[in-house]
Amino acid sequence: MTRVLLAEDDPAISEPLARALRREGYAVDVREDGLAALDGAQGGPDLVILDLGLPSIDGLEVCRRLRGTGSSVPVLILTARADEVDTVVGLDAGADDYVTKPFRLAELLARARALLRRTPPEETESAPLVRLDSEARRAFVGEDELQLTAKEFELLRVLVREQGKVVSREQLMHEIWDTAWLGSTKTLDMHVSVLRRKLGDDATSPRFITTVRGVGFRFEPPGGD
Repeated sequence: MTRVLLAEDDPAISEPLARALRREGYAVDVREDGLAALDGAQGGPDLVILDLGLPSIDGLEVCRRLRGTGSSVPVLILTARADEVDTVVGLDAGADDYVTKPFRLAELLARARALLRRTPPEETESAPLVRLDSEARRAFVGEDELQLTAKEFELLRVLVREQGKVVSREQLMHEIWDTAWLGSTKTLDMHVSVLRRKLGDDATSPRFITTVRGVGFRFEPPGGD
């Protein structure tokens, strides 16, 4: 059974959300503070739904510590702020996606399902300077391994696979997030921004990912054809 760790200190949110997740067939472990969430994460959940405003230690610190242990469990953050800085900081800490409170339950469940999908193992993909091992879910620039979240890895994998071609925003949203996704691409933009920083890209003179205005993104590493 798929296991979900739900870290939320407000019962008005955690109780109906836990019921909805259980109706979806998930086993749900509810934790009410950051330290308890870290303890629960040792049980190896398949997904973590993490409120940023937790007591004891906040959700950002929980996420950082999880990633510091080498855990690649998908993390969906809940934030009470629509502040873009807040969400970018959450993605920088290692989260894979976010939902802003108040949220629609159907949207959150769709995000959870998308994060729980797993890409079948593939051959190692590469481009000059960049190498991806999809089975091991490891990415390298030269000899340096990148510390990527699940969504960042999938985003880089698709761009490397289609290197030299423009990949539309719609294709990326459908392929990486959800096949029926019809919403905003703001989440995609934030993930591209974080991925660029991890690749060492400069937005004014990109080494790897070029934005094609009104269309999408193109991956063209130095030395490529």
